[in-house]
Amino acid sequence: MLIFPLVNDTTRKIIHIDMDAFFASVEQLDDPNLRGKPVVIGRNPLETGGRGVVSTCSYEARTFGVHSGMSAKEAYDLCPQAIFISGHFQRYHEISMHIRGIFERYTDKVQMASVDEAYLDVTENKLETHSAIKIAKLIQYDILHETGLTCSAGISYNKFLAKIGSDFQKPHGLTVIKPEDAKKFLAKLPIEKFHGVGKATVPKLNEMGIFTGGDLQKLDPVDLAQRFGVYGWSLYLKANGIHQSEVHENHERKSLGKERTFNPFLHSESEIKRELLKLAERVSSSMQRRQIFGEIVVLKLRYGDFTTFTKRKSVGHLFNDKEALYKAAEEILEDTTLEEKEIRLLGLTVTGFDEQPIELDLRLSDAG
Repeated sequence: MLIFPLVNDTTRKIIHIDMDAFFASVEQLDDPNLRGKPVVIGRNPLETGGRGVVSTCSYEARTFGVHSGMSAKEAYDLCPQAIFISGHFQRYHEISMHIRGIFERYTDKVQMASVDEAYLDVTENKLETHSAIKIAKLIQYDILHETGLTCSAGISYNKFLAKIGSDFQKPHGLTVIKPEDAKKFLAKLPIEKFHGVGKATVPKLNEMGIFTGGDLQKLDPVDLAQRFGVYGWSLYLKANGIHQSEVHENHERKSLGKERTFNPFLHSESEIKRELLKLAERVSSSMQRRQIFGEIVVLKLRYGDFTTFTKRKSVGHLFNDKEALYKAAEEILEDTTLEEKEIRLLGLTVTGFDEQPIELDLRLSDAG
């Protein structure tokens, strides 16, 4: 088994900036009547028959147990007085680009992790200062005074710890995790707070008696690697404050899509629509995790004889929800004269990200 060495570079200075309840805060900023009220970014379940998910919510809504990723219906049950807003994503994007401009005043090494969070490597920076704390405070000041919004900052020597730090004191907090304090800090941290540990993994770790970072630190990394593969070894390294991932400057991607090959083939329009709905769920889920928005839907059909057909449709606005995606795909299908052939492959792609240049391999945002 390949085991990587325990190399730990503690000389870097990494800042993670996470906007506080970004989408909801923008809505409250633009509409003073929403301030101090529970705001949920998501379609009202009373208007959609219970469909839809919460993109994010204000801190007022969070006191009722509402959180990003839950169904809109569950959010309504927890907080019937919540104000549901579908979202003004172009507005969020405009502010996000302004905030990115603020980051770039201090360093060119900026990795936008999503529309509302970013990693900054300030080991070398435009202020020529050795203080990452100074830079983080200046960024918080600039964002507040130029946009009216708050953000939280985490500072450490790697991305993993900086990300944990930004979530430690919210809203408008600043947490520094020094190299000499990292292992002690992580030892007390519940395993579910580790960035990259999903809900499905938590019970598996609990079964092994792992509830905190301290529990991970005591384990033999080989045992973890045997149980979970490279992921287990990576988890052991993180628990010991080791994470060597670099801050990568973003490069724009143009589309996000999913395809599926069928055996046996599809034969009817109803079968195609059923599978299109599943693809729409997968694509929209990926878009929402990455907080990216597209405008154009592309449907791809491949027949049994490998003849391939593609057709696109502009929705007319930026979106990332399953309903809009499936509706557009369904309309393309209904406007298409299907050949009387078996379908071996279906593909569904969203593009039109030119005005939403967020890297496609990024993770869920706006949890702050």
